[in-house]
Amino acid sequence: MNHVPPKTLRRSVRTLCLGLAVAGLAWAAQAQPKIAVINLKTVFDGYWKTKQSDVSIKDRQGEFEKERKKMVEDYQKANEEYRKTSESASDPAVSSDERDRRKKTAEGKLVEIKEIEQNIQQFDRQFRTQITDQIKRMRDNIMREIREVVVTKAKAASYTLVLDAAAESFNQTPILLFNTGTPDLTDEVLTELNAKAPAGSLDKPEDKK
Repeated sequence: MNHVPPKTLRRSVRTLCLGLAVAGLAWAAQAQPKIAVINLKTVFDGYWKTKQSDVSIKDRQGEFEKERKKMVEDYQKANEEYRKTSESASDPAVSSDERDRRKKTAEGKLVEIKEIEQNIQQFDRQFRTQITDQIKRMRDNIMREIREVVVTKAKAASYTLVLDAAAESFNQTPILLFNTGTPDLTDEVLTELNAKAPAGSLDKPEDKK
């Protein structure tokens, strides 16, 4: 069996280790993620469709309040009529038959009051359900559109990870505590999303006055 000199063996080992180290560094360089950040809150709030959705929600809220106000006015009116009819049913100046008639009228008015109360409660429940569903549907649609733009830009720039700089933990503390020199896609994504915004859709409320 051939004998390998110790110096030659050590040299071979060093060469092998150096080769592995270089290969390891090359692999690490290739495996290192390319990261970008985006302030999703800024993009979401600044998107013209978000502003449009907010206007739609406020209009729906206004319609609800207007209709509910009318129902409350009817309720108050019915209560006042019930009060007056109940008092008149106890008027000793009228006949017993008239008092009985007024008493029945008051009882009927009380039933009407109960119905109005139930209608208002049902109206409130239906509105809460409808407005919650509407808000969720609009939000999901907007987020899907934002995500599509982010994914397209991330793939084009070969980013392996895009982090939301505005994200918070369950305890409402910032998730991204430090960041420097990381590419920020916020302005780029928002500009593309608003590129086809209808005229006036990005104006501030005070600008429309």
